[in-house]
Amino acid sequence: MRTFARVVLAVSMILLPSLAQAAGGGDLPGWWLAPGGGVAWFPYELTTKETAPTFGGILGFKLSPTWALEARGHFATVDSSSGTGSNDVLHGEGNLTWFLTKSAFKPYFTVGAGAVSIDTGPSSESKFSWNGGAGFHLGLSSSVALRVDGRLVSYKVLMPSSKEEYRYQPEIFGGLSFGFGGKPRDDDSDGVPNKTDKCPGTPLGARVDANGCPLDGDGDGVPDGVDQCEGTPKGAKVDFKGCPSDADGDGVFDGLDECASTPKGAKVDAKGCPMDSDNDGVFDGIDQCERTPVGCTVNANGCQSDADQDGVCDGLDKCPDTPTSVRVDKNGCPIEVSQKETELLDTGMIRLQDVNFDTGQSTIKPESYRALDEVGNIIARWPELRIEIGGHTDARGSDAQNQKLSDSRARAVLDYLLNKFPELKTEQFSSKGYGETLPIASNTTQLGMAKNRRVEFKVLNTEVLKREREKRSFAPKQ
Repeated sequence: MRTFARVVLAVSMILLPSLAQAAGGGDLPGWWLAPGGGVAWFPYELTTKETAPTFGGILGFKLSPTWALEARGHFATVDSSSGTGSNDVLHGEGNLTWFLTKSAFKPYFTVGAGAVSIDTGPSSESKFSWNGGAGFHLGLSSSVALRVDGRLVSYKVLMPSSKEEYRYQPEIFGGLSFGFGGKPRDDDSDGVPNKTDKCPGTPLGARVDANGCPLDGDGDGVPDGVDQCEGTPKGAKVDFKGCPSDADGDGVFDGLDECASTPKGAKVDAKGCPMDSDNDGVFDGIDQCERTPVGCTVNANGCQSDADQDGVCDGLDKCPDTPTSVRVDKNGCPIEVSQKETELLDTGMIRLQDVNFDTGQSTIKPESYRALDEVGNIIARWPELRIEIGGHTDARGSDAQNQKLSDSRARAVLDYLLNKFPELKTEQFSSKGYGETLPIASNTTQLGMAKNRRVEFKVLNTEVLKREREKRSFAPKQ
């Protein structure tokens, strides 16, 4: 058993360093022949000496990159235990061998069975044997390797009591292995032999060019074949798998993202920077009230505040403490309702009798501008209204002449308002001349004729006025 312990120790010293080797290239040849020799510890029933040199070899055939079939034969001559003569011991086995790696330094285990022939001179006999062991194969070139192993061979031996029992024969073997028919040595298994590989140590699985150098189609530093996210945009940061990272989850990869700490949910541009379409300081995607008017004060959700509830947001409201239900202008300040606007709300029409024209013409006299401007300011605050501008004359002159004159004067009033007030839209208005057909007073007196010469602004969609009357309270101008 002491000799067996020595063998185990020797094998362990061989295997422990080799198990630490990283797997790499260096494939087995197609078949090999390894002549050599060593030492064996023979059963004491056969010899008076504990050890004796052995000579032999191994013939191997590769089944796969890590499995092989091997035939092994060893010969030794030992002194007979009887003290006279010698014994020739010849044994041969067929083994299945497993190489643990595909590197140039290959540890292996082997197991097999065969026969031992013992020739004592007068007689010769053969016994069934089995063996198992471990060793290493160290590639020295593409076809030459150093082969060292330790084995335990077991077979039956005749005891002094004339009974046969199994005995163990530890052996250590070393030799040079000569390979034939194999591929050139390729330590990094990239398909390019060591002697032409300009980039040894290529990661396993990487695609290489004709020189054995890794390809990196997307330039992210992770070779093609290892890269699980090929086609990464240039400049993007990637993990060890070659997949781009996006720390802030905005859809723009780190390395390309110029705004790396975008709040979650914010919409970003192509550079990864948050967008704020309404410039309210709250990013699109987080902003629950997009298109806030510029200058409005907003809350964390991007929605405008209106402390006095007058419909004009804080920040734009120039009169921030307007009483509830008071009508305000676009600046948030109370509107003073004129008599004409009250007339519009009550009757659906504004009637002007102080619009003067040149006699027989449609040219508006300057003294009429003030009255028209007042009406224009009122109408400008009611963009939903549809208004007909009607022209009326007294009964002097022919009907045809009066019809034509009233039509041109109504059109002249409309043109004046559209030019003076650009916020008014043409589609809000129509103009029509009624001539002398709709008098409101007698045409037999000067006062009556003056009343009949008038311009009327008539609301065609009076339901808008009804909604406003229900929604607002007004204080007549004092």
